[in-house]
Amino acid sequence: MNLGIAGRRALIGGSSRGLGRACAAALVSEGVDVVINGRDRDQLETTIRELRDLGGGTVEGVAADVTTPEGRATLLAACPDPDILITNCSGPTPGHFIDIEHDAWLAALEMTMLSPLALIRATVRGMQERRFGRIVNITSAMVSAPRSHQVLSTGARTGLTAVVKAMSTEVAPDNVTINNLLPERFDTGRLTFMAQRWVDQEGITMEQARLRIVDTIAAKRLGRPEEFGATCAFVCSDHAGYMSGMNIRLDGGSYPGLL
Repeated sequence: MNLGIAGRRALIGGSSRGLGRACAAALVSEGVDVVINGRDRDQLETTIRELRDLGGGTVEGVAADVTTPEGRATLLAACPDPDILITNCSGPTPGHFIDIEHDAWLAALEMTMLSPLALIRATVRGMQERRFGRIVNITSAMVSAPRSHQVLSTGARTGLTAVVKAMSTEVAPDNVTINNLLPERFDTGRLTFMAQRWVDQEGITMEQARLRIVDTIAAKRLGRPEEFGATCAFVCSDHAGYMSGMNIRLDGGSYPGLL
């Protein structure tokens, strides 16, 4: 299928590795010109080379922390008028409500709610004027299925979800869509981080921890980042203009609810 987005410009936060990188790879392969982002300059340069080897769209990179005003300004200076915006950053540290201090709540809100909204605010009007825009927020399955050890992620990302849902109806007449991808159990560095917590807390091996995680997934395997990237590319495509304000779970069929 031709997604109809070759030659479009995409700005992708947190994309030097993991799910953000997978989205960048899928878009580059479709001929989209991308600006990727990461805080680790060496990792960023490696990813730029790898993405350029795919052929297709052009690839530029910006080393910056998008959770800060200065970092966002640097990123937007490199791509002030994207047709596609993908917001993404690492998740807050897991923890139970009773143990979380006030400053941790503020940091989580800044990281996973306010920073994405700032990028959207800076770019959405241009999308409306050009009558094409695709905004995708990489959030978390915790938005629709909260768990007690992930209250920071649940709280801040649910706030983001509510705001962009309200926005989606306002910008829909201008062919601008806003959707959220809700991943769970993908084989990335974040999953390794979560597995390592089990290793440290319970004295098991990394292989045992990974097997425990796989056992919680209906598909009985971890998600592949390229599967996530392909879904993101379609949501950004010309064919997805009638889908907006949606939360799309990618969890191997594990979610037990209807809605």
